Amino acid sequence: MKKLNIYFTAGIPTLEDTGKIAKLIQKSGADMMEIGIPYSDPVADGPVIQDAHSLALKNGMSIKKLFEQLAEIKDSVTIPKILMGYLNPVLQFGFENFCQKCAEVGVSGLIIPDLPPIEFENKYGEILKKYNLNFTFLVTPETSEERIKYLDSLSSGFLYAVSSSSTTGNENAVLKNENYLDRLASLDLKNPVFIGFGIKNKSDFENVTEKAQGGIIGTAFVKILLDNEDWEAKGREFIKQIK
Repeated sequence: MKKLNIYFTAGIPTLEDTGKIAKLIQKSGADMMEIGIPYSDPVADGPVIQDAHSLALKNGMSIKKLFEQLAEIKDSVTIPKILMGYLNPVLQFGFENFCQKCAEVGVSGLIIPDLPPIEFENKYGEILKKYNLNFTFLVTPETSEERIKYLDSLSSGFLYAVSSSSTTGNENAVLKNENYLDRLASLDLKNPVFIGFGIKNKSDFENVTEKAQGGIIGTAFVKILLDNEDWEAKGREFIKQIK
């Protein structure tokens, strides 16, 4: 079975919805979730997720608050929970302190797109290991085979393959990049490959997971949370029809 990973930004539509959304994702049949830590300058994200970050910050979301919310759902939400965020707020919180809290509240891994691999090797990898946290690096169609293998060797949990070199939710993202997906499939990587950026529906999901082990859906789900009063029913329906 191909794995479905659903991303949402913590602290939207309202500050206290994080636990409710996490439970909904689990109950609707997703295999895992990525929870975005709001940041004022989310460079890898497109307009929808940028709007979500702005709203969450306006709602008063912080790393401290997020850890409190995750502690509350630690026992009820048992599918893997991965935190995705940018390095600056994590460093302000204190990297080791952050990892320790992740371990305490049941987070299984991290994605920090702007953490350089060399820094990871020299400085942070050991701390992640100490707290038994996975760490996922991103690769794109432009990443050389040598570098894909290198980033795969540093990653654990899964390798995040960005479908195209654009921001998240880009309407024109080339989803089915055959050469790229073939190349990834042929590399005999240590980690399962999950494709992300631009997956909007069941057929997109099936397309990209023909040769990969999983797909990540973010913008399409976040849009539901931002645009609908009845986001619970719509969100549930959306995940169920993909699975």
